[in-house]
Amino acid sequence: MTAPVQTLRLADAREAADLAAFLGRLIHYDRAAAVRLQAGGGALAVFGRPPSFEVLAIRTARLAEPGAEGLELDVTVSAGELLESVEGAELAVPAAVTGPPWTGVLPPRGGWRELPGLPGVPDMRGAVAAAVAEFRARDEALPQERRTRAERDRIGREIWSRSVGETELPLRAVHAAQSLGFLRPLPEGVRGAALLATGNWLRLRTPFGSIAVRTRGLGGLTVSPA
Repeated sequence: MTAPVQTLRLADAREAADLAAFLGRLIHYDRAAAVRLQAGGGALAVFGRPPSFEVLAIRTARLAEPGAEGLELDVTVSAGELLESVEGAELAVPAAVTGPPWTGVLPPRGGWRELPGLPGVPDMRGAVAAAVAEFRARDEALPQERRTRAERDRIGREIWSRSVGETELPLRAVHAAQSLGFLRPLPEGVRGAALLATGNWLRLRTPFGSIAVRTRGLGGLTVSPA
């Protein structure tokens, strides 16, 4: 393994455990996954892109080390190496890697506004379960001559591109949120999920992480050098 270039201390071991769980889920979908790290203002943001969902997943964690408020970090690294480095409340940032194209285009940091019409977390979990059941039923009903990857992909695109509630958020974003552990039951008194928008981006935000998706074209993107 390449020698680490920096060690970060998170606010507590629970923050580190949640981050490790997120990295593990990304690796489940892509063993060669890369993540982009950005630190600033006393917080660490980790961006990943699980294959097939066509979304960006974002997990944040509070930093606890002295001088964290002034720390600036922006680097793309191996998700697997980062996961291996987590120990207690600390993690060692591996050496930078050449990231895939998505790492150069991230959602804007500011300008987000909340949108109405998003169902509650239980309803979103139910919508995902119903969609999975529908896909399986339609797949099993296919005659043998149509049981192809292309036909299954067509069914999947039709189901997961549906909008959620009274919003433009595609169901695939909710599916990604559930698959990555972002739609867990909420502690009493904790605010649930919210839908935010800026430019051509939508962001499903929960206390456990966020899913960002572009709604159309390439306009309104913030491009930062990797």
